[in-house]
Amino acid sequence: MHFEILSEDQSGEIALNILIQKIISVKNTYTIHSYKGIGRLPKGLKPGSDPQKRILLDQLPKLIRGYGKTFQGYHDYSAVVIIVLDLDDKDLNSFETELNEVVNTCNPKPETYFCFAIEEGEAWFLGDMNAIKTAYPNAKDSVLNTYENDSICGTWEKLADAIFPGGSISLKKQGWMKIGKTKSEWAERITPNLDIENNQSPSFHYFKNKLLELADI
Repeated sequence: MHFEILSEDQSGEIALNILIQKIISVKNTYTIHSYKGIGRLPKGLKPGSDPQKRILLDQLPKLIRGYGKTFQGYHDYSAVVIIVLDLDDKDLNSFETELNEVVNTCNPKPETYFCFAIEEGEAWFLGDMNAIKTAYPNAKDSVLNTYENDSICGTWEKLADAIFPGGSISLKKQGWMKIGKTKSEWAERITPNLDIENNQSPSFHYFKNKLLELADI
């Protein structure tokens, strides 16, 4: 199986590149494409912004149509699209319905799956407290112990409060560029330590099991 995997940001790409190698065998292939934000689905499902801006949902209709045409030409092996998104504060069912409408308008339609990090990608890190403590031995247990897996609670801020000097308030004051760089650092340092079998995040297990299911086809 070949996996085309789309991530909404650079830190997601870093984490996914490490995780996928932990989950699926080398007989499968994959390519990860990162974007510069999630954006929103355009009206009429027509790309609504400059492609050079690389905003994922803005370009999704065009991307899915392109994959449908490309996959149609594959004869020797199967391929799927996996799109990994932060749910943030969206309603899961309605958001997934909107996204599947994009896929269903395509002809040919590529095999496509949406996997959500609930609430944010940092939920997968917080699903393994040992991994965080290995990467950041001084992480604050008083903060980590208040986290409920896959809860809507300001997930990246929770992680920042546990491991960033001055917590999320200090990090936010340094601006979005610093936040992005810090999230990428977390991905680089925490992801290699994740125990994929014992992670406590339900949304992580959905992603892992979907990959394993498809890799066995």
